[in-house]
Amino acid sequence: MTFEWDADEYEVLAAPHVGWGAGLLGGALGRWPLVGDEAAMDAGCGTGRVTELLLERLARGTVLAVDQSAAMVEAARARFDGDGRVRVERRDLLELDVEEQFDLILSTATFHWIPDHDRLFRRLARALKPGGRLVAQCGGAGNVARVEAAAEAVMRDSRWRARFAGWESPWNFAGPGQTEERLEAAGFEKVEVWLHEEPTPFGSVDELARYLGTVVLGGHLAALPAAEKEPFVAAVAGRLAAGGQPVVDYVRLNILARRPAA
Repeated sequence: MTFEWDADEYEVLAAPHVGWGAGLLGGALGRWPLVGDEAAMDAGCGTGRVTELLLERLARGTVLAVDQSAAMVEAARARFDGDGRVRVERRDLLELDVEEQFDLILSTATFHWIPDHDRLFRRLARALKPGGRLVAQCGGAGNVARVEAAAEAVMRDSRWRARFAGWESPWNFAGPGQTEERLEAAGFEKVEVWLHEEPTPFGSVDELARYLGTVVLGGHLAALPAAEKEPFVAAVAGRLAAGGQPVVDYVRLNILARRPAA
């Protein structure tokens, strides 16, 4: 299932993802310092907020920022207009085929939207130079489990049941073991994969609903007509927040890996 993002809303609401990306990037590059002239790819750049953090470390380098969403690509191009270090392109990572190779591929909050991780990792490995690094974070096993349960309960309601007949989840929340195996099968070495929890609270049910509708439930909303989208999100948010503070139960899958040098 494909759907389009609201890039303007995402820009406002995606602060948690930017924070996680900053932490991942800082930790990885603390271990593998950049010289500053490297060629990098941001695989799933969104509106470019994490790309900006990467550029701060590449004073003489370049970044190819790619995303499958037309709205995200438009927003990222506007953000980096006039910066010759950045090229922004609309790309499907499962069909990624680039002439150049990269010293670093960075990705945040993207891989869990991609159904075929075996193919994804093979494509990324080919895009790296020998010795190049993959630094990524996405939703992992157990991610948004409470959100998913709340959405499934609302989907079974008579108001929406027919809309979701035959519906398939767009999420692919993999675990560390299977991800490590897939990376090694794709040709990566020095693979490290781990999960960590990032519970993210919201001040009100309305705040939670706005966030869910923009960042989390896009695949669900693609199955609904316009008039049903807001009520559906409100119902999910209300069920999720019942009895306590609204929280999205994020679990992040972290990936560090290297293409062999020879």
